[in-house]
Amino acid sequence: MRTKGTKQIAENRKARHEYFVLETYEAGIELIGTEVKSIRNGSVNLKDSWCSIDKGEMYIKGMHISPYEKGNIFNRDPMRVRKLLLHRKEIDRLYGTLKQDGLTLIPLSLYFKDSRVKVQLGLCRGKKLHDKREASAQRDAKRQIERAVKSNGREY
Repeated sequence: MRTKGTKQIAENRKARHEYFVLETYEAGIELIGTEVKSIRNGSVNLKDSWCSIDKGEMYIKGMHISPYEKGNIFNRDPMRVRKLLLHRKEIDRLYGTLKQDGLTLIPLSLYFKDSRVKVQLGLCRGKKLHDKREASAQRDAKRQIERAVKSNGREY
């Protein structure tokens, strides 16, 4: 029986801290059977992964999928390069935009969509140190405002 809907597997929180996300894309990923079983267990890490385009094909590099415990000889290298499944027009358009200075393609999250593993890719521009400080200051200010509204102006 196939399950319907989406289920989040892993998220790259570091990416949203390190980069401005300009656009997002959804791509399929080419996996081996034991890798899917390992992903179902939630043993995947997107922290230091990125995407590149080589010879007209898009690949994800640096994504770690832990070997499946019961997979024995069928397990593959956890850090192997995996092919991403996108339409040719999307790959060509992304190739053109990635040639611009400072843009990169980062996997933001991994999820199941109707029993298929999908990757959400973000076209990103790197943040400078002052941008990160500004973002954390805004986050802190928002948190203080929410706290003040929640306490309704009462002081303890």
